[in-house]
Amino acid sequence: MSNHITIGTRGSKLALWQAHFVKSELQKIGYEVHIQVISTRGDQLQHLSFDKIEGKGFFTQELEDSLISEKIDLAVHSMKDLPTEMDPRLVIGGLSQREDPADWLLISPSSFDETKTLKLKEGSRVGTSSNRRKAQLLHLRRDLHLVDLRGNVPTRVNKLREGKADAIVLAAAGLTRLDLDLGDLHVIRLNPREFVPAPAQGILAYQVKKDRVEMRNLVQQIHHREVAILSNVERKILKLLEGGCHLPLGAYCVKDQMNYFHVWTAYAPSLDHELKFYNISLSTVDGLAESVVEQLTKS
Repeated sequence: MSNHITIGTRGSKLALWQAHFVKSELQKIGYEVHIQVISTRGDQLQHLSFDKIEGKGFFTQELEDSLISEKIDLAVHSMKDLPTEMDPRLVIGGLSQREDPADWLLISPSSFDETKTLKLKEGSRVGTSSNRRKAQLLHLRRDLHLVDLRGNVPTRVNKLREGKADAIVLAAAGLTRLDLDLGDLHVIRLNPREFVPAPAQGILAYQVKKDRVEMRNLVQQIHHREVAILSNVERKILKLLEGGCHLPLGAYCVKDQMNYFHVWTAYAPSLDHELKFYNISLSTVDGLAESVVEQLTKS
């Protein structure tokens, strides 16, 4: 294998930050790295909400095609965007450390109310295209009006400032990585044990072609095994529920100092169903995801 690696990425500011982060990690261990921007279906269909786009992997398919054809050596994804079922010719070769997994609620000053749940005035319009976020917002506040809001992170923040919504919900990881100035907005961190994030939220996944053993070994040098143990539980819950990005599911797993694993989940089969919350603690990950799904799917 040559000393030169081509990373494939989407073209948003956040995706480029992620690719440059991985570039830096690989340069530290002696590799020359080139970044290639690839447009995905999810990027091209900005006018549609997630549930209107058919199929899975609408932020990943074109990157995966480039991996299979070996136009790129490595694809960097937000792991929460990756379907649990992928092309058998590909594997996740490594994971980053986890950034803050929480969601942040950004509120315009005119809609802030210290006395209310979520600090939002009655009847506020909240922008999000995530069914997971919609389900949990409505569980907390039935009076909220939910507005589908697409676009990259800076675009959505600008839409809030332009008055297209009174508040928006975004992943803390993206906002932190981009270091956006949010000084004119109220920022509420939503506790991930209460407002449960997407499986693997805050983690970057490094995808490679399965038969390229040298690339797989290389990526293992920047892989974080402890992160994988926890995210595997979260993504297994998603897989067992046969869900994708549209499923109203939050799953969050941590390990404490006594080596106990704790999982928090929020789940509904669809937005028309009542949201169910479940929390469990075990000393092992063996059977952990299965136990969670058994409880979540009890009638």
